[in-house]
Amino acid sequence: MLTPGLTSGGPHPVDSDDSAQDARLQDASEALHRRHPELSAAGPVRPAQALIICGIALAMGFAVWSGSPHAIDALLMLLMLPFVCVIAVRLLVAWHLLFPSPRTGPTTAPLAETELPRYTVLVALYREVAVAGQLISSLQTLDYPCDRLQILLITEADDTETRAALRRCTPPSHMRIVTVPDGQPRTKPRALNYALAEATGDFVVVYDAEDEPEPDQLRKAATAFRHGPANVGCLQAQLKIHGSDQNWFTQQFAIEYAALFGCILPALERWQLPIPLGGTSNHFPRRALDDVGAWDAYNVTEDADLGIRLARLGWRVGTLPSVTWEEAPDTFQAWRQQRIRWMKGWLQTALVHSRQPRRLMSQLGLRGFLGLAVTFAGMLLSAIVHPAYLVAVAVAAISSGGDASALGWVGWIGAGVFATGYLVSIAIAWRAARDHGYAGLAARTAWLPVYWLMISLAAYGALHEFAMRSSRFRWNKTDHKGRTTRPLPSRPPAQEVAEQLQA
Repeated sequence: MLTPGLTSGGPHPVDSDDSAQDARLQDASEALHRRHPELSAAGPVRPAQALIICGIALAMGFAVWSGSPHAIDALLMLLMLPFVCVIAVRLLVAWHLLFPSPRTGPTTAPLAETELPRYTVLVALYREVAVAGQLISSLQTLDYPCDRLQILLITEADDTETRAALRRCTPPSHMRIVTVPDGQPRTKPRALNYALAEATGDFVVVYDAEDEPEPDQLRKAATAFRHGPANVGCLQAQLKIHGSDQNWFTQQFAIEYAALFGCILPALERWQLPIPLGGTSNHFPRRALDDVGAWDAYNVTEDADLGIRLARLGWRVGTLPSVTWEEAPDTFQAWRQQRIRWMKGWLQTALVHSRQPRRLMSQLGLRGFLGLAVTFAGMLLSAIVHPAYLVAVAVAAISSGGDASALGWVGWIGAGVFATGYLVSIAIAWRAARDHGYAGLAARTAWLPVYWLMISLAAYGALHEFAMRSSRFRWNKTDHKGRTTRPLPSRPPAQEVAEQLQA
């Protein structure tokens, strides 16, 4: 177990001298890595991990190069495993959808005004002039007593434009701008750690610059924490996409979010499996953040990593029946940069938490350990091996001379696994789109195979960035434009995707 209280046990006053300021900034970047290096992405890849990765890559390359039927069969069996993981997770989701958990007990009444705890809202911003006004308006709609609400708008030292835009909106007194001094790594989790030292709330929630949470979300979370188990360390609200009908990219993104937050995460919660968090609308008890060391400044998907660390320390992650509206990237380049960062961070998280597998199993138990392995294999490895599988199938078909019977049982089983993975995933995405406000997009789930191949392209970009030390911790920022509404594109989706890829 980790030592409880990796960060301070409570809020700090604003630093009044340079030495305290330097110590606070150092803690924001290095506290987790300094005290528990095995849990920080700042550490190098372990030799055993590198050996396994290189061995698998060499085996795959040899199988394709040799063209041997036996080697190809072995390669197909290896490449099946991530898709088997995808199917396993999706079957749990399908069971959850077909046989939902019965509601037990009466509905919990909201907390009275006098019972509401202190709450801190953290919003990390960088180059967000375009959405500053929308952000202030959204935060002002939160239905929570201002005398128990602290909102920290976190900006980087060189981002004078965003600070000026925020000041022009004349935010109320319970909103305050926090400026993070220059330093490395320049990441969102570093900024969150720095601001956390000033948080006065008993509970903390993280929002993104373009977020529009439902006004009663904080009240719902406070009520759920009060009446839920004592070991609930995070409640993840559901994320939905506004302006989902702008183009093919926003449509696919909206469908993906509907499946993830509406179906997959609730199923993982039901089966009490580790939940990789989304990057926003995460509600935490402050004591849980202190216990696990807050965010890893070196992990570019700090949310997923934090969800796993919470599970390892015995904290439960649940879902909150409240919606936060978000903006989807609407161009291929914006989508690609964001997805590369996500895939790179998931790779960081997988490597960090596989450094000590026996310790991981002892902390999560066998079910949690297997659930985490299957989830990350399905999420990460399937994207990496997807094109390789298609190449292996093509090589097998060519080597068989077009004779389907020559593929053998391995080839046919592989084809069945591959097809089942697609069909189950499309069915869940279709159900999610229909049930979570995107019924008009349900037919677009047929484009999931194309979307998966695009995710594979981003995965290879993530591998390249991770391999280069100069870009391993680089934060690929997503530019936000603010709430917009546009009609559905008149061009066929395939033509639109082709044009975006060429651009």
